[in-house]
Amino acid sequence: MIKQLSALFLIFISFQLYAQDSTITAKFIGNCGLYLSDGASHLYIDFPYKSGAHNYMEYDESELDSIQENAVFLFTHHHSDHYSRKLMRKTKNAKGGKVFGNWNAGELDSLKETFTIEAIKTSHRFSMRHYSYVVTWHGKRFYFSGDTASTKEVSELENIDWAFINPWLFMKLQRERIKIDTDFYALYHFYPTQELPEDKPDNVYLLMEQGELLILDKKEEE
Repeated sequence: MIKQLSALFLIFISFQLYAQDSTITAKFIGNCGLYLSDGASHLYIDFPYKSGAHNYMEYDESELDSIQENAVFLFTHHHSDHYSRKLMRKTKNAKGGKVFGNWNAGELDSLKETFTIEAIKTSHRFSMRHYSYVVTWHGKRFYFSGDTASTKEVSELENIDWAFINPWLFMKLQRERIKIDTDFYALYHFYPTQELPEDKPDNVYLLMEQGELLILDKKEEE
């Protein structure tokens, strides 16, 4: 009986540890800059970028200091409000990690032991090469639009848990009455003077303040 109870206890502890490891959080840094983590692996999207570039969001210097070691960095394109070659080089020299973007998106399969990242070529009128991404991690699927305004690619996706999209793409989806297959929307990359609607659906989150945190395991209410 004692052996059986001990075995059950170990199974319970293992389950609890797995549940903790599979909880993914997303911290908003600025623009399309995000830090995602399950406590063991670390993923930065469109960060580091040049703070305040093109009059978009600035961020505290502490964000650079707190970057995790041996993280994965994923960039949608090269514009300075999404990517800084200088800061990325400095960060990689100090803390290691792997860097991916439109120059080596074909190598993303090397990460599949941790998460699966699908690179989707999307249009952006100010960039010759722009990618949006679907990240599958602990059974959850997350879409990151970057700067694209194209509705075609995101409207064809299935089983997305969280769609991180820019406001002009979101408004275009609303105007064209296109519903995408997602439980939650997280809108990012607001211009400082951009006017926002007073009311929004309960499953739409506006990321506007540095440090805002989302728990990406939450379920949509019935």
